[in-house]
Amino acid sequence: MSRAEARGEVERLAEWIAEAERITAFTGAGVSTECGIPDFRSADSPWRVHKPIPFGDFLADEAARVEAWKRKFAIDDVHGEVSPGRVHRILAQWATQDRVGAVITQNIDDLHRRAGTPEDRLVELHGNGSYAACLDCGLRHELPAMRAFIARTGRSPVCDACDGLVKSATIAFGQSMPPEPMRRARRASLDCDLFLVLGSSLVVRPAAAFPEIAKQAGARLVIVNRDPTPLDAVADLIVRDDVGDVLARTGRGDD
Repeated sequence: MSRAEARGEVERLAEWIAEAERITAFTGAGVSTECGIPDFRSADSPWRVHKPIPFGDFLADEAARVEAWKRKFAIDDVHGEVSPGRVHRILAQWATQDRVGAVITQNIDDLHRRAGTPEDRLVELHGNGSYAACLDCGLRHELPAMRAFIARTGRSPVCDACDGLVKSATIAFGQSMPPEPMRRARRASLDCDLFLVLGSSLVVRPAAAFPEIAKQAGARLVIVNRDPTPLDAVADLIVRDDVGDVLARTGRGDD
């Protein structure tokens, strides 16, 4: 793609953003790579070393639960302290200005919330890795306390309120998708007139169905991603570039 073509696509995107009445943003790992969080499938991803424990194994075996926690903390330590990037800040600004009605994210890094996206406009499809929760009663538990408990006892933590198993508040492989975020994401997909896919490979289902839902409901579908996706053929506009650069170049960034 030539620079002139890229400029033309960004200009068209800027026009569509200005024209839209109801924008829904859908974000993937590509919005957080500039923050120091590798893509799940990248060669340097810590997930390749600390592979996730399937949910069924977590439920069935204490040793698997302890190992899952060790891998969770190892990945957190690799990432270290990260801060929201350009896309997080721009979308948070758009959400507070009513330009964006919903931000649907596949990410678990908590960066959209930390950037200031209002919680009533943020849909975390795969949960949030910045805290833990009881699998029975849902009570929130803080990670430092969980880490200290495991280091002290060598056991996986249980809930103070009900003795249920406590797990990182993310959706593990084999775990059912949470119904309320799925319902909210579907509603946001049906209600928008512009659906922006930002930094997602669109290969993870059922999350990747939401752009299709929006397109079928009549919304313009825009995909901003460095690499091709399975939905490129049905998109109204594809911008093959860094998502942070693209949003900043629309002229409607966090200036």
